[in-house]
Amino acid sequence: MDPRQPIYPAASARHALYDQHGYSPAVRSGDLLFVSGQVGSREDGSPEETYPAQVDRAFRNLEAVLDAAGCSFDDVIDVTTFHTDPEAQFPDLMPVKERYFPSRPFPAWTAVGVTWLAGFDFEIKVVARIPGA
Repeated sequence: MDPRQPIYPAASARHALYDQHGYSPAVRSGDLLFVSGQVGSREDGSPEETYPAQVDRAFRNLEAVLDAAGCSFDDVIDVTTFHTDPEAQFPDLMPVKERYFPSRPFPAWTAVGVTWLAGFDFEIKVVARIPGA
């Protein structure tokens, strides 16, 4: 197997965006999946209008990438999130986070405040273990 196997979600118009910007949505290496940062972008690449909608869409985009690799949120071992205004945004983030990670064991998680996310206000990237690999 190629040491870096790209993973693309099925039937997504976002493939053109990945090619345009020169990266893969995720890369499998052995039994690990490294998922690129997912934002709250619609199929055409435009951002959802509100922060809560961006967070919800980012998690759904992440779910599509995980699914393409045969993974689920239960397989996620490390999370990094990026926020343009963490203090103000966390109250909107937490209910979505709890929907996808409802119980222990929780993944390791690092949240980073940033000043720019290319027109977005939230980004999430993860590392997951591929089941049965």
